[in-house]
Amino acid sequence: MRTLFRLVVVLPVALIFLAFAVANRHWVTVSLDPFPGNDIAAPSLELPLFAVMVVCGMLGVLAGGVLVWFRQGRYRRQLRAARAEAEEARAQAAEARGQANDLRDRVDALGKAAALPAPRKDAA
Repeated sequence: MRTLFRLVVVLPVALIFLAFAVANRHWVTVSLDPFPGNDIAAPSLELPLFAVMVVCGMLGVLAGGVLVWFRQGRYRRQLRAARAEAEEARAQAAEARGQANDLRDRVDALGKAAALPAPRKDAA
């Protein structure tokens, strides 16, 4: 199954990424200066365009994952509460089953102790 997944999904994605990297291999300057033209030189990077785009994509995926994780916090909290409630219900059910078994044993014991005598043959 993994081999099929690799052949059907991973291999085409890798080939597309490789073609993208070859097509966008020229170097670009990434400047981190919010106010260009002043006297202070801001840090800048010289990177291939595909590297800049891949890093931006990775940062976008990471930011999206963090945002979704935070937004699902309410549902995770509800899930924890529901699990605790279910565990408490299971414990109560197990206790009730134990009490029912104890009562059944007591009734059986009383039934055997107070059993009616066998009918006599001459009583008819």
